[in-house]
Formats: sequence, structure tokens, C-alpha cells
Amino acid sequence: MSKNKYLFPFIMITSLFFMWGFVHNLDPILIPHLKRSFSLSTLEASLVDSAVFIAYFVMALPAGFIMKKYGYKTGIIIGLGLFAIGSFLFIPAANTQAYVFFLGALFIIACGLTILETAANPYASLLGPPETATFRLNFAQSFNGLAAMTAPIIGAKIILIKGISDAELSKMTASAREFALASEASSVKTPYLVLGGIILVIAIIFVFLKLPEIVETQEPGDKAADHTLMDALKHKHLRWAVLTQFFYVGAQVCVFSFFILYATKAAEIDQQKAAGYAGIGMGLAFLTGRVLGTFLMKFIKAERLLAIYAVASMALCVVAMVSHGTVALFAVIGIAFFMSIMFPTIFSLGIKDLGKDTKFGSSLIIMSIVGGALLPPAMGYITDLADIQVGYIVPLICFAVVFLFGVPGHKVVKRA
Repeated sequence: MSKNKYLFPFIMITSLFFMWGFVHNLDPILIPHLKRSFSLSTLEASLVDSAVFIAYFVMALPAGFIMKKYGYKTGIIIGLGLFAIGSFLFIPAANTQAYVFFLGALFIIACGLTILETAANPYASLLGPPETATFRLNFAQSFNGLAAMTAPIIGAKIILIKGISDAELSKMTASAREFALASEASSVKTPYLVLGGIILVIAIIFVFLKLPEIVETQEPGDKAADHTLMDALKHKHLRWAVLTQFFYVGAQVCVFSFFILYATKAAEIDQQKAAGYAGIGMGLAFLTGRVLGTFLMKFIKAERLLAIYAVASMALCVVAMVSHGTVALFAVIGIAFFMSIMFPTIFSLGIKDLGKDTKFGSSLIIMSIVGGALLPPAMGYITDLADIQVGYIVPLICFAVVFLFGVPGHKVVKRA
């Protein structure tokens, strides 16, 4: 198939990277917002991430089966449908003023995102020459970085409204205070209604769009026509990638989701200003790191650059743990820069040379995103016990695992 036939499908696939990046990067806004609205502990507020990322564990294998049986296009349409439904459910969730309903809506959105990522990541990687797969996936993921920059800014303007001050709340009766905070929680309705509408339009476009179905090549001497999940797990580098992605996503979610809470404590700034740093600082750093990293991969092997970026991230975690003020803020912003290439690089190295096992391999790596559900509560627990800066020991350990994958773990071992 000619390159021209790949162009528009690649553009549409790339748009998906922006959309799921946008909704993911609204979570750091939701966490402090719902924490205040429902008077939650840091651990309880971290359940926003748990509701999202537990869906990756639940839906990743079903997503792989959908892709294997019906193809990438059907998977994308189903994923977009669930994405839209979950977004619309924010309206009844806000009307009922119950925290658990917000978590349920986020879970449904994440089920759709799981299917989308299971389809779009390998599709972008396979939609062209194999030798440029990592470059192509990093390019598509750059739009995820663009979303990381824009979502916190837009979300802060719409969701983090300036409500009643803490001093005024303290003077209210318990029922009046509860009503006032619940009213603030309803500010999420408009952004998620608009988001759901946009996703629905994109889903309709994909229904009528002709997407080339990518057929993974079978390895020489491989007689099995239909491979199983266990066949995929026989690849050592895939097992490494699954483990590494678990820790990387946990680190990314910890760094992004707790940034506003971190900034208000370590730099002593208010939530609105912290949200600005989250967008212009964290988001721009993430986008710049992704673009620069994609460029550097033309000259430096992807696995080597991954290891270098992991070491830099570890060093900055230490700085974030011991510093204050502007230094603390820019240390965490620096982490966003260096972790920018990690997800797509781990993914593309993990599915390298999988052949017929690619779809199940993709599902397993997406399944490992459950790290984003399990590790942030660990950081939240440490924060409640000690301090949010001490909590940075969690991403520090995670980046050490990424380093190990970049050095020996990525190597493909041909099966006998």
C-alpha cells in the first residue's frame, strides 16, 4: 500500500492520541477539585486515578480479543463509543452529588480509552515501514503531549472555579457547607458534555472512514495460525515491557496527578497558579521532551535514550524530595520533560518482532497501565503519613525499573 493511503488514516489515529491525552490530563484538575468538594484525604482523592487505571487491567484483554476478531477499526469505534458515554455520565454524576458516581463515569471513560490505546498504539506503530515504527509512535504520542499542555489550562478555567473561601466555609453550618461544596463539584458538567460531543463526532467519522487493516507478518517456521496469550508471554522482552510499563505509568500518574497538591505545598502557591504551571510548565515540558526525543532517536538508539532519560528522571525525583520553592517546581517540570518518551518507547520496543503475537502483546502492555491505579494510592498513603515530597520515593523507584528495561530488558531473544 502506498504511503499516501497511509497518510489520512495516520492523521485520524493521531487525533485519538490527543483526545485521550486531554481527558487524562483533566484528572490532575479533578483530584484537588473533588478533594475539596467532598472533603477527601489525599488517599481518597487518588481513587480518581484508581478508577481510571483499573479499567486498563479489566478491559485490556477483552480489547485484544476484539482487535483479533474484528480488527482495529471496530475496536476504535467501540472505544470511542464508551469514551463518549462515560463523558455524558458526568452530568447525572454531578446531579446526584455522589463521589462514587464520578468514579463510575471515569471508569467507563477509561474502558473506552483502554480499547482505543490497545488499537491505536500498535496501529500507529505498524502503519508504515518497521524501521521507523518507534519514531512514528513517538510522533503520534507528541499530540498526547500537546493535550498535556492544554488540558490543565482549560480545565482550570472551567473546573477550578473560585468558590467560597475556606474561611467562609468554616463559619457555615454543616448542611450549608455540604451544599456549597457540592455545588462547586457540578462545574465539571460543561467540559465533559462538550468532550463527549466531540468524541461522538469523531466516532461517526471513523464509522465511514476506510482504514487499511494491518496484517502482522508471521515469523518464518511459525506454523501456528492462531496464537494465544501464552504464546505472546513467551517473548522475554515483552514480559520486561509489561513490567516496565506498569511502573512507568504509575510514575507518570503520580507526577502529573499530584502536581497541584505538590506545588501548593512545596512552592506555597494557590491552586489556580499551580494549574498554570501544570499546563504551561508540565504540559509544555512533556510536549517539548517528546518532540526533541523523537528527533534525537534519529541519532541515538531508542533504548539508549530511554535509559538516559530514566537516569535524569531519578535525579530530579531526589531534587523534588529535598528542595522548595521555584527549584522544587522546576525539578518536577523537568521530570515531565524526561519521562515524555517513555510510554511510546517502552511500547514499541515491547511489541518489536512479535509477529502474530502483536495484538495480544499490545493488550498485555496496555493491561500493565494498571500501575496507574495501584501506585498513586501508595504515594497518597505516604503523603498522608508523612509529606508529599517524601512520596516522590515512589516515582524514583519506578524510573529505576525503566532504566533497567532500557539497558538489558528490551533485547529481543529469538525463540527456538
